[in-house]
Amino acid sequence: MSPPIRIRGARVHNLKNLNVDIPRDALTVVTGVSGSGKSSLAFDTLFAEGQRQYIDTMSTYARQYLDAIPRPDVDLIDGLAPTLSIDQKSGTQSARSTVATVTEIYDYLRLLYARVGTPHCTNCGNTISTQTPDAIVQSLSAYPARTKLTLMSPMVRGRKGAHSDVFEKIASQGLVRARVDGEVYLLEDVPPLAIRKNHTIEAVVDRIVLKEGVESRLDESTRLAIRLSDGMCSALIEPPGRDPESKLFSTSMACIECGASFEELEPRTFSFNSPYGACPTCDGLGVVSEEPASKSRKTQSSAKQTSKSGRRKSVSAEEPQVIRVCPGCEGGRLRAESLAVTIDGESIASVVSMPMAETQRWISEITDSLSEIHRRVAAPIQDEVTRRIDFLRRVGVDYLSLNRSADTLSGGELQRIRLATCIGSGLVSVCYVLDEPSIGLHPADHDRLLGAINELKGQGNTIVIVEHDEDTMRAADHLIDIGPGAGVHGGHMVSQGTPDQVAADESSPTGRFLSGHHAIGLERERRTPRRSEWLTLRGAKLHNLQNVNLKLPLGMLVGVSGVSGSGKSSLIVDTLYPAVASELGLVGKVPGPFSKLTGADKIDKLIAIDQSPIGRTTRSCPATYAGVLDPIRNVFATTRAAKTLGFSASRFSFNSPAGRCDVCKGNGFERIEMNFLSDLLIECSRCGGKRFNRQTLQVRFKGATIADVLDMTIEAAMEFFENVPKVHVLLSSLFDVGLGYVTLGQSSTTLSGGEAQRIKLATELARPGTGQTLYLLDEPTTGLHFSDVQRLLVVLDRLVEQGNTVLVIEHHTDLLAACDWLIDLGPKGGVDGGRVIAEGSPETVAECAESLTGEFLRRRLK
Repeated sequence: MSPPIRIRGARVHNLKNLNVDIPRDALTVVTGVSGSGKSSLAFDTLFAEGQRQYIDTMSTYARQYLDAIPRPDVDLIDGLAPTLSIDQKSGTQSARSTVATVTEIYDYLRLLYARVGTPHCTNCGNTISTQTPDAIVQSLSAYPARTKLTLMSPMVRGRKGAHSDVFEKIASQGLVRARVDGEVYLLEDVPPLAIRKNHTIEAVVDRIVLKEGVESRLDESTRLAIRLSDGMCSALIEPPGRDPESKLFSTSMACIECGASFEELEPRTFSFNSPYGACPTCDGLGVVSEEPASKSRKTQSSAKQTSKSGRRKSVSAEEPQVIRVCPGCEGGRLRAESLAVTIDGESIASVVSMPMAETQRWISEITDSLSEIHRRVAAPIQDEVTRRIDFLRRVGVDYLSLNRSADTLSGGELQRIRLATCIGSGLVSVCYVLDEPSIGLHPADHDRLLGAINELKGQGNTIVIVEHDEDTMRAADHLIDIGPGAGVHGGHMVSQGTPDQVAADESSPTGRFLSGHHAIGLERERRTPRRSEWLTLRGAKLHNLQNVNLKLPLGMLVGVSGVSGSGKSSLIVDTLYPAVASELGLVGKVPGPFSKLTGADKIDKLIAIDQSPIGRTTRSCPATYAGVLDPIRNVFATTRAAKTLGFSASRFSFNSPAGRCDVCKGNGFERIEMNFLSDLLIECSRCGGKRFNRQTLQVRFKGATIADVLDMTIEAAMEFFENVPKVHVLLSSLFDVGLGYVTLGQSSTTLSGGEAQRIKLATELARPGTGQTLYLLDEPTTGLHFSDVQRLLVVLDRLVEQGNTVLVIEHHTDLLAACDWLIDLGPKGGVDGGRVIAEGSPETVAECAESLTGEFLRRRLK
């Protein structure tokens, strides 16, 4: 057996000289309450050191920055294998990235369509065939007399470089002019070309005015143009009294019926990130934005608005514009010529829009429609696509379509897609560090995920997972429980060993839940739904929803459950929420199709609390979002020192040029570009990471500067400001949702989705309630330990006790069991889902034989 990875004296963040052995070639789960130090051990110590050692093997140019890279505060790490991190960060994913592009499946499909696809004419629909030189000449001579023709030979089309050899080739043919990026030059006058930009170069072969006697000259010049470019010819055509037009002719791609010519098929023809493939209407995005019907109504995120009745309302949404499917490509992202290429009757856009299982079946069955030569070309591509889809299905994301935009994926979905890619890579002797891969998965899908992880382990790799999921813990070879509390109360090794050994350890918070000594729930009798007050949505049909009728009891804690891809988000987030917002007179995104909404008049406030970041800049932090920094700045402005120096409250903002450090601009760090590596963020040399200038830091309250306060945890700040009511109330709300370990000034970009969601929830809790608010939360248990889920449940119950309705989309069985009412969708995902399988109390849903959620509820409610 391989020696373990030994970590000795780890002191990163709140770790207290932690000593731990992580077995090699095994599955280790690191758990503990939120903020206990799990990520500090797994990512900031283990992975960070592996990354540092990797960079140490690079060139001198890269290593010159090594001294600036902070080494983990640890005495010793040995036995460390090369490390790879599969976390939930979206990285650089944008609306242009899709499941197919992230997994590289789309690259294989583009190659397949370029090599064996059948193009069709976009004018008449006929199959495109070769066009002879005679046909090209005949097409050109059909224009009226006195038409000016500039015949050209395409030499370079959209390629980077200076292309000096191309101009030499043109000159060697006795030609004197070239059209470069749309402008005609004498060869000696062509300006130097930027080597990093795409260029199009056409040799000007002849300039002809159509009239009698030019037939032979036109024929000769056309054939010369075709010969120089290996089969292509372009022409600038200027008919008398009409606008000029450019045409491209090809001896290999032309419509027999109408004579239209098309470019030769290439992989870039099917790329929506290339101007040669992207739809010109939407620029390859598949959607276009339009101005809303009424510009006078403005949407505010989590801000109050006034309805027609004059009452104050609230909605959490950000829509300055309405997004609609592109009318040019109908969401296919590609130009018409690309979408007109088919294999077995299907365009590439229709293939990636299929359910994943259908795509896999299609790719395996196209052989019958191909010629023998095309079969040989397609065979290796078929194998790669089939293999990659199989990996995606194994990690439980088979409900996604390949054209699903990557920026709409949850962190858990994106992480599982990366996990599937790693399984297919075949790497061995690697230490993979994963961050809660079970997030967003229904319990019924956990077995497949664990099977994929064990497959990765079986290839000879070490797997370290930061996780709260009970099934994952029980499947571990080794379990490490960090704690016992969060922040300064954590960072200790509480327990380690097999799952059974940790469960038997009464000192372990995790062990007490694993053993059943502690359980998640509410100590109260179940409420009786007030059947006279319902929010009802009828006829929902978005995506896979099958004419769903939703009945939502008000004044309850309501859970929406179902396997991944069953239609939960389509029903609640994309249909119900925007429909209610519209009914309340609030501008938001257009709801999915439905027939009728009733009961919205029983709601006077609508608040969606999702897991999107609370800020997109490094200067955004919990203190700024929750509004607690404003009263804190006022406290500092009232000190004697501040009054003496003439400092107002704005002086104590790191967004203020007067108060912030002028080197790092209030960020606390400086950015060093590393070219091919990720940029390095180095502590500011001027302020030492404090964000403020020296003059601002001269002012103290109770001995602490404003920078010291921002470095405090929420728990410590509560005690520090216990006599400042406005500050203490806001901090108490953050503490109540389990965020006592988070520092006030922690950059919002480092917060998990679950932490961001709880900060939003705490901010709403601190505001005066109306008792008629509809709260919508999407998987609020994300990133929460058993004990944190219990705390969250108490907070949600407090909102319900005030008369509000709390609607949660959730997979966590314990939270679902504590709900007053459940709505279970399914029975499966994708086309096999989209129906309400069961609704009622958890006990009622547990009795439904068709419900996969019910199966797990039966175990929980025993």
